[in-house]
Amino acid sequence: MQGPDRVSVIFADARALHAAAIEILGFGKDRIAAEVAWGATKRATDGLVLARTGREPTGTGQTTRGLNLLRRIEPALEPLVRQYTSRIVDLHGRCFYSGICGDVNDLIRETADYIRAVEGLAAKGTEAA
Repeated sequence: MQGPDRVSVIFADARALHAAAIEILGFGKDRIAAEVAWGATKRATDGLVLARTGREPTGTGQTTRGLNLLRRIEPALEPLVRQYTSRIVDLHGRCFYSGICGDVNDLIRETADYIRAVEGLAAKGTEAA
């Protein structure tokens, strides 16, 4: 499956991961919820990269490179790149790996906003293609 159908599947996965992160957060498992929210962030970004480039990233490195390529083409994506990078650091690195999770609850919840914004950007990319 490729193209817009695959992009839709990826965004559905991102939304499902975010819903799981919120549920996990409700059980007080901040560290696990942060990692699942990071997964939702990455999947949404994968959807954007696929929609804009036609290539689905297979790992975080490819996702990051794809997003940086898009930013070079469209400098207005800089705020999105900063959000993505912050989420790698705060959700994946600081909270999940280092166990320092004190203030990530809002960031976990705000992942829904990130997904919606990225999905909107992906839709614009597929219309232009």
